[in-house]
Amino acid sequence: MDHDVVVVGGGPVGLMTACELALAGVRVAVVERRTDVDPTIKAIGLHIPSVEAFQRRGLLPALLEAQGRQARELLAALPRRADLARVPVSSDIAGHFAGITVPRSLVDYGDPDFGAAWSRDMMPVSQQALEAILAGRAAELGAELRQGAEMVKFADDGDGVDVELDSGERWRCGWLVGADGGRSAVRRGAGFDFPGTDPEITGHQAVVEFADPEVLTPGWNRTENGIYVYTPLPGRILTVEMDGPPPDRHAPVTHEELQDSVRRVSKTGVTITSVRSATRFTDHARQASTYVRGRVVLAGDAAHVHSPFGGQGLNLGLGDALNLGWKLAATVHGWAPAGLLDSYTRERHPVGAWVLDWTRAQIALMRLDPLTESLRRIVGDLVATPGGATYMAKKLSGVLQKYDLPGDHPLVGCSVPDPGGRIAEALRTGRAVLTGPDHLAGAGASRAGRLTHVESDAPMLVRPDGYVAWAGTAPGDTAGLEEALRRWLGGS
Repeated sequence: MDHDVVVVGGGPVGLMTACELALAGVRVAVVERRTDVDPTIKAIGLHIPSVEAFQRRGLLPALLEAQGRQARELLAALPRRADLARVPVSSDIAGHFAGITVPRSLVDYGDPDFGAAWSRDMMPVSQQALEAILAGRAAELGAELRQGAEMVKFADDGDGVDVELDSGERWRCGWLVGADGGRSAVRRGAGFDFPGTDPEITGHQAVVEFADPEVLTPGWNRTENGIYVYTPLPGRILTVEMDGPPPDRHAPVTHEELQDSVRRVSKTGVTITSVRSATRFTDHARQASTYVRGRVVLAGDAAHVHSPFGGQGLNLGLGDALNLGWKLAATVHGWAPAGLLDSYTRERHPVGAWVLDWTRAQIALMRLDPLTESLRRIVGDLVATPGGATYMAKKLSGVLQKYDLPGDHPLVGCSVPDPGGRIAEALRTGRAVLTGPDHLAGAGASRAGRLTHVESDAPMLVRPDGYVAWAGTAPGDTAGLEEALRRWLGGS
């Protein structure tokens, strides 16, 4: 084998997967056709599970530095934006659902589901900053990053995968991971099915300069022609038209096309003077029935596509990478217990299915007919209650994410509560963590290379991805521990 694993796609999901594999000692290469970070406007927020994942890998300081840098750049632009004074500033927004805002003041942040979370809010960090952080970390861990290269074909013969690059170079690897986006060549080449629903909207998102920005109303706006969202700083505009998908989804977005869309939807004569970044999207929603086929694995948009509303896509893909990385590494190293890699689909597919439903529901609530307007008023009334606002905030933040794992303890399947950060510190190695009194350290001694012990009064087995696989009811309780160790970490 030239490589244990080849990852196709060098975006955040592919890079996070490579980081996880390299951390576990796997020889991994990433193939990315771009030679630099894609500047196109994309997701700008990490949900709570994603932030916790970065914390558990020691990357939280880099995130905070990137967040601070973005804030400084925005502040530096303030004197140049006279229209900023028109922006309704409010700290009472915890998010939105189809443009219906969730009042922060009504959210019960004392709810137990928020109790163990690192933060209550998403962290605004651009996808470009994430790529830079993850690329640096992957290289530091020894992953090979092959930029400016494209996979042209591959063949899975059951014992490994032969990969050919556009340069003519050929590699032999044990596993191939497709993290190459919604039009994934890996998914198509391996024959994964991709059922779902066809699109009914055309959306545009861009960062632009306007000659006459005062004619636009900041925030979410509905007109008889569609929806537009305008953020004067930094000139971010989004339009949604309910007239079906574009004739060519993947053609470059032109200045004329973007200006026509903004004028139609806003019903103004606004003029765009320059376009810094622009993209086109639809509500095309599809999901692979399985994420593993032979020696080929899918992650991120290669496994599931949907509209961008709610910023779920990036976070969903990062969750895939965290769940997959340690399981594929265990498989490569030969100690994975039976069914471990299969649990990747079993655990992540329901999360992806929920995201597709969440985004489809938002599109349904964005329709412009009188029946939908009536429904929006009712949903708006529900969201404006403490129970409704709390439910929405929990869903938006990701704190309700839980895996259906064997065991009766309420913590099993949940992200591990870690008030002091000691477990996160131990998880930086990429190994599982066993917490509890000193005598429990002996229970995992035979799996020393896969497990770290942290002294605590609360006995728990925490998987490398930070999710609780087993928990005892008392400090000395070990009932079911050995079974859990075998299920997740294999035999001694």
